[in-house]
Amino acid sequence: MKSRKRALFIFASAVLCLALLMAFAGCAPEDKNVLKIGMVGPLTGTAAEYGINVSRGVEIAVEEANASEELGEITLKLYSEDTGGDEAAAANAFTKLIDHDGVHVFVGAVLSGETLTGGPIIMEAQIPAISPSSTAVDLTKDNPYLFRNCLSDDDQIEQIVAYVVDEFDLDKFAILYTLNDYGESLKESFDAKAGKLVEVVVVETFQDKDNDFSPQLTKIKGEYDPDCLYIAGYYTEAAKIAQQAREKDLDVQILGADGLCNIKLIEIGGDAVEGALATSGFYADDPDPAVQNFVEAYKEKFNEEPDMFAAQAYDAARIVIEAIKSKGVTLEHIGDGTVSELIREGLADTKDFPGITGKTSIDEDGDTIKDVLILKVEGGKFIRIDR
Repeated sequence: MKSRKRALFIFASAVLCLALLMAFAGCAPEDKNVLKIGMVGPLTGTAAEYGINVSRGVEIAVEEANASEELGEITLKLYSEDTGGDEAAAANAFTKLIDHDGVHVFVGAVLSGETLTGGPIIMEAQIPAISPSSTAVDLTKDNPYLFRNCLSDDDQIEQIVAYVVDEFDLDKFAILYTLNDYGESLKESFDAKAGKLVEVVVVETFQDKDNDFSPQLTKIKGEYDPDCLYIAGYYTEAAKIAQQAREKDLDVQILGADGLCNIKLIEIGGDAVEGALATSGFYADDPDPAVQNFVEAYKEKFNEEPDMFAAQAYDAARIVIEAIKSKGVTLEHIGDGTVSELIREGLADTKDFPGITGKTSIDEDGDTIKDVLILKVEGGKFIRIDR
């Protein structure tokens, strides 16, 4: 009896050790059927709403694909890594997901700085990535493994500035931009694309997580008296800037890019952000059935309305799924290590993808071709401007 127990113990221990070894090697028994999608972004910190919503958008796309069995025997699995918005953490996240988890493709990163950091890592590993939200100009250039399905800062700024000039005859701008890759890219794009349309009377900077913008706003109001304030940053700081501008009776039209397009802007800013305009890639009240199906699925799962980041992440994941299908990816390709290259080829071939954020094509540099939306805060919610 003792020898039998000892044999069972040895057998159980061996099985446990084998399972642990396979797990540490990133090759659990069920992995032979799994195609792994990595997501890198801020799940904590001041930009957490972006990363959380991107992860949620991908999650819905993954669940739908698995439930429909549209990929045959292949099961998709999402691996999300938190960066806290830190670029060094993003580098570690990309490396971990590649070396330890063995992901085959990325949706992300979320922030431009994170994606710029991850670009060389994915190119060396030859693992493709499509970012749903990194807007820095020339982000994808010279990297055949990096794509995006969101518009660049150049495209966003050119269209919103032209709109306010034509619609409101406003042309005297102040710019407040955050000192990170996103803010600096927006500022440079403003110089390149809007400088001929309007007069930029003052440019001021701020840091992520700043709370007091009184010095910049006092200077702007006292010395320059602009009619527009373009905030190149994220929703938390933009909401506080709008509040403090109102407290100082600085009567300006608030403008921004997609970093402002989050319900938290309205929750934090309240009446101060009423009338603010921002560029976006998604409008949740679009009556299109595909849009409303996504909105309802998102509400049912997360008990809130999806924003642009969730929607573009959903589309990015769907573009990956279409790439898998168009290239005929099978379990054999997962097993022999050719799956990532096939997905890369499929992403590069994307033309007129009918997404919930509009028709999307990928150009020869991995950049996106699509239309931009302009949203306005009205009555405590975002509405679409018809142009």
